[in-house]
Amino acid sequence: MEFNSTEVVIATIKEYNIWGAIYYRVYESELMTFYAKCIQYKRSCDWLIGFCWVIKRYNGSHTYTKSTINQNYAKVDSDTITKAIKLLVEVDPSIKVKFVIAEVQSKFNYMISYHKVWLVNQKAVEKIFGGWKASCEAFST
Repeated sequence: MEFNSTEVVIATIKEYNIWGAIYYRVYESELMTFYAKCIQYKRSCDWLIGFCWVIKRYNGSHTYTKSTINQNYAKVDSDTITKAIKLLVEVDPSIKVKFVIAEVQSKFNYMISYHKVWLVNQKAVEKIFGGWKASCEAFST
């Protein structure tokens, strides 16, 4: 697989692992390289991934997975969720929180809190339409 930026590769790896409820650790991350391993690497799972703009090594599926992701899973950060719901917010900026919760559950198999959805929704609206300051400046001109 080839990617046009480090951010796209990391986002792809993150989404794959979030959906599979897979916990991993990054053990090297530099400007041009990235390596991550399953948290059970060498115990019960041999999953690891490394890339230098192109994924160079991938040794197959995880053997260590969980059925669901807990609320403290660090890979489900606000940026990842904001990207996932951006299109929904563009179509309907006043989308109901329950629909966003359902979308996140469907996409990532992750039960997100109401509060986190509200914050992420606000972040998505700001990314799409600009913040309050930008809106006020546009209105006043």
